[in-house]
Amino acid sequence: MPRVLIADDSAMMRKTLNTIFTELGFTVAAEACTGYEACAAFDTHLPDLVALDINMPFMNGIEALRAILSKHPNANIIMISSESCSSLILHALSLGAKDYIIKPFRIQSLISAANTVLQWDSVISNHTL
Repeated sequence: MPRVLIADDSAMMRKTLNTIFTELGFTVAAEACTGYEACAAFDTHLPDLVALDINMPFMNGIEALRAILSKHPNANIIMISSESCSSLILHALSLGAKDYIIKPFRIQSLISAANTVLQWDSVISNHTL
């Protein structure tokens, strides 16, 4: 089962994402409510996927994205945020986020993004370039 790290400052959103991922057969490896907690949880649990919010206290999602990818360049991170500014979306993707989902989101969009990211990761890891 794929393992996911959920990082969002909203307890309600963490619960919602936990329910969705659990019903999809994921194991929720950890939850975090700040960017610092997300980075520490990633290092501890090495999840297959990260669902990362942008607006979090102490260290925002963009900073956490940079920090995680600096240590784990192949991390699979999907940004999930209410921020819909196209320049912010492009910035997150240019830094290495694998996808960006705008809240409120359709569950199918999250499922599709998670499956695509993990399938692509599986294809890459099974082939030598």
